[in-house]
Amino acid sequence: MDVGAPRGLLRYFGELEDPRMNRTRLHSLTDILAITICAVICGADTWTEIALFGKSKLKWLRSFLELPNGIPSHDTFGRVFSRLDPQQLERCFRDWIAALAESGGGQLIAVDGKTLRRSFDTAGAKAAIHMVSAWSEANHLVLGQLATDAKSNEITAIPRLLKMLDIADSVVTIDAIGCQKSIAKQIVNQDGHYVLQVKSNQPKLHDLLEETFDEITTRPIPGEKYGFYQQTNGGHGRVETRRIWTTEWLDWYDGRSAWAGLRSFICVESVRRIKEKTSTERRYYISDLAGLTAEDAEQLLGYVRGHWGVENKLHWSLDVIFREDERRNRIGHSAENFSRIRRLALNLLRQDKSCKLGVKAKRLKACLEEQYLLKILASDN
Repeated sequence: MDVGAPRGLLRYFGELEDPRMNRTRLHSLTDILAITICAVICGADTWTEIALFGKSKLKWLRSFLELPNGIPSHDTFGRVFSRLDPQQLERCFRDWIAALAESGGGQLIAVDGKTLRRSFDTAGAKAAIHMVSAWSEANHLVLGQLATDAKSNEITAIPRLLKMLDIADSVVTIDAIGCQKSIAKQIVNQDGHYVLQVKSNQPKLHDLLEETFDEITTRPIPGEKYGFYQQTNGGHGRVETRRIWTTEWLDWYDGRSAWAGLRSFICVESVRRIKEKTSTERRYYISDLAGLTAEDAEQLLGYVRGHWGVENKLHWSLDVIFREDERRNRIGHSAENFSRIRRLALNLLRQDKSCKLGVKAKRLKACLEEQYLLKILASDN
């Protein structure tokens, strides 16, 4: 049994400062962190469940932890995580991810936000926490995250999150709230590329793109080249056809110089047919990537579709499997810090390729089989 696996993971969190005074420390911060990570991997979603996991696995936990005073109470877990510095925990998280994730030119980094719906505190006039995450589609990993006190503050959180990450040669995708000239400039300055969705928050640009692609898709303009690609997927009575048009025809747009590196405009059309009902939706994007050929269009569609992974593979997992929206951690930094532990656990579970199970089943297997839990903890090696 490789009991050194948890120690290998915990070494990345060695610089965390313990917020407690020496005289109140009956349990080491390392022990508290180790029990919490193991418990959340195995299905614990509350401080009470984490303490219960610890008591049930005390003999096994003592094979790699000292635990001179046994397992902390659920109140102790809650108090420690409510006082831990979230910025320090985030730095440790990113150090671990940097060692775990494989980087490479052209990888997709999707940036999106999610509200912890029950983290608000009406009595304390505390708004629900909004977590902005950077998701690596290639590695299926959360690369980093920042907390804000409102969805509207996502605009200010995105630049801070990007600054923390190495995005060189990567493609950053952000939904409409991040379609800002300053954000595009920052991505280019950090040697990255961008694909940004355009909606009503950029009303003039959105209307111009809508008019332009209405013209391009009905009667192409002589002398101008366009990229086009189409794919169709079906199953369970549903057929979806996606079409993408890309163009580097920008001369008509007076504001083009304000967007750093702007090279192409993009239109993605989704046609869904379920039985006899058909619906059509168009979305528009801007990018500093090429958009002249069918190959360019196919690649850009891959980035657009890849961005949805942050919803389908991250947010869905947190809501359905980890039941994040039901959690009521409201004291201090507990909601934000517990959110990071969930994302750490999700990263570890997704990294394991030794069995063909979903994340929910892997959590159960890890709880039942200590050897499998150690294998998950060792997946950073």
